[in-house]
Amino acid sequence: MEEYKQVILIRTDLKMGTGKKCAQSCHASVSAADLVRRKNKLVWKHWINSGQKKVVLKIDNLIFLNEILNKLDKKEIPYFLVKDAGLTQLPSGTTTALGIGPARSKDIDDITGDLKLL
Repeated sequence: MEEYKQVILIRTDLKMGTGKKCAQSCHASVSAADLVRRKNKLVWKHWINSGQKKVVLKIDNLIFLNEILNKLDKKEIPYFLVKDAGLTQLPSGTTTALGIGPARSKDIDDITGDLKLL
């Protein structure tokens, strides 16, 4: 069986506190997974039944994040873009994180394989 995973990208240029990064990661993970659950139940089930692999990576800024978004759109890989509510550390609407997949690991790695762990 193919391997599936989810990748979460966190912007490091925003200087979010550790708790804020964790919260944004959770928003990205849950929302992206729910999107896949509704659109492709088979992929979601494979991911759920194989341990729900997740990897959290750094993305330097919004410019690089937008480059990733363009690649995901071209390959039709599902994602969820997190924008902050503005209740604590950041202005409302600030893009903080990106949840990718779950999708085939190889497909995600082709796009995010050069990024470093958070």
